[in-house]
Amino acid sequence: MLHHVELWVPDLPRAAREWGWLLGRLGYRPYQEWPHGRSWRLGPAYLVVEQSPAMNGTRHDRMRPGLNHLAFHAGDPRDVDALAAEAPAHGWHPLFADRYPRAGGADHYAAYLANTDGFEVELVAGEEPQA
Repeated sequence: MLHHVELWVPDLPRAAREWGWLLGRLGYRPYQEWPHGRSWRLGPAYLVVEQSPAMNGTRHDRMRPGLNHLAFHAGDPRDVDALAAEAPAHGWHPLFADRYPRAGGADHYAAYLANTDGFEVELVAGEEPQA
């Protein structure tokens, strides 16, 4: 089981707003706070954003070696739609909008978003409701 993920960010206040909104909507709760970082927890796992003094760059590039994206369970398709609609007001912009919500394939309902710092998330829906 994953223990935690730590993301280094160039602007902590902005990252705390963007990630705080998204993680809060996904059920995560604030966990830790210190001068250079914040974290949110859901169950035993937590996610950290930190503006480390040791950081030597200013922007994450998901197309380079390293982290491409984080994928989250996001409820049912209606929940994913609501998150995708609200996201731009909170610093997240859609990726693959022309293929939404099937950018991951015909049997995969998800929203793909990127934030100001270039981090990508995939918000995955559980099974679609039966008509």
